[in-house]
Amino acid sequence: MRLLYDIGIRIYWLIAKVISLWNRKAKLWVDGRKGWYEELSSAFEQGDRVTWFHCASLGEFEQGRPVIEASRDRFPGSKILLTFFSPSGYEKRKNFEGADHVMYLPLDTRKNARMMIESISLERAIFIKYEFWYHFLQKLKKQNIPTYLASGNFRSGQIFFKWYGSWYRNFLKCFTHIFVQSENSKELLKGIAYREVTVAGDTRFDRVYKLSQSPYGHDAMEGFGLGSAVVVAGSTWEKDEQILARAYRELPEEVCWIIAPHELSAGHLSNLQKRFPGSVLFTELKNKVPSGTRVIIVDTIGQLSYLYRFGTLAYIGGGFGKGIHNILEAATYGLPVIFGPAYHKFREAVELTELGGAFPIGDEGELLFTIRQQLENSKLLKTTSQIAESFVHERIGATSVMLEKCE
Repeated sequence: MRLLYDIGIRIYWLIAKVISLWNRKAKLWVDGRKGWYEELSSAFEQGDRVTWFHCASLGEFEQGRPVIEASRDRFPGSKILLTFFSPSGYEKRKNFEGADHVMYLPLDTRKNARMMIESISLERAIFIKYEFWYHFLQKLKKQNIPTYLASGNFRSGQIFFKWYGSWYRNFLKCFTHIFVQSENSKELLKGIAYREVTVAGDTRFDRVYKLSQSPYGHDAMEGFGLGSAVVVAGSTWEKDEQILARAYRELPEEVCWIIAPHELSAGHLSNLQKRFPGSVLFTELKNKVPSGTRVIIVDTIGQLSYLYRFGTLAYIGGGFGKGIHNILEAATYGLPVIFGPAYHKFREAVELTELGGAFPIGDEGELLFTIRQQLENSKLLKTTSQIAESFVHERIGATSVMLEKCE
């Protein structure tokens, strides 16, 4: 089985090299791994103790970020190495100040694993959520380096739990301890005789709570929508914006909007301003929002998670496509959240819906009904807001649980 794994890894590499001739993402994936050993060797001095964090992509990074940041205080003498598998993670976080060195994960070969792990003095390795690489895990185990999986989320359909998955179960045995998000994951692991597991919860709750407590100064936004309801629409796609436009037209003019589209091209922003007359781009704001402005279109990255604090109600985009975006960034501020039908694979969305703090909709009519229902009933809005806020605040603490066991 290992031979087939090694062959598969090399075939993947060859395919990526061929595709990189015309595909930008594949080219970044291939070129980013060139010279990795020289870069790593010069990144740390002899005698430096290192904690290694590995994330597949940007989503896993955001999930593991609270653990990475908290590890600075927990392990003050240990430097941080951060690796990514995907360009979508590395290219956006290659300058992350919380790490001493950021790089692509080398191809998972026996030689690469030996070169990487023997070139630095690792104290511990922490993989985030989904990453299982045979040679790296085997080398870490052989070197007796404590290795952890953070925020694991297992499903019965994964190969580890199939009758033919015995070889892949060896991957899990390399971990010193696995931290999972739910009891269901723990039971699945117990079913294959893996006992070193703790239900720690989801570190994303820690992350969004920390953001909600962070100071954010913006004079113009502080005065926007005072005395009015503000609907914050985050990470919207074309279909989301189509149905939001009807709600915008039919709801009272007193209702204000903050819209943060997923696509930030000049053409899309221009069309969005036409779809929402009376809108102003966020980057054009000075000290005060122009009089008569009903809509602020967020045309920059990194602001949305802070702007939810100015909202009354949130709409989360992506639900009419592959899946909804992050609902927790809104819920932590006590905003009831609305989203499209593609939400069932997101556990937090399912749970918050069952509790009554989230509202799936199937079309523009349901969207309009739900917004009106919330905004026209102050008692209901207060209740759903409390449900959303409590949902996040009652689930913080996963980071501390993990790091206590990683010492």
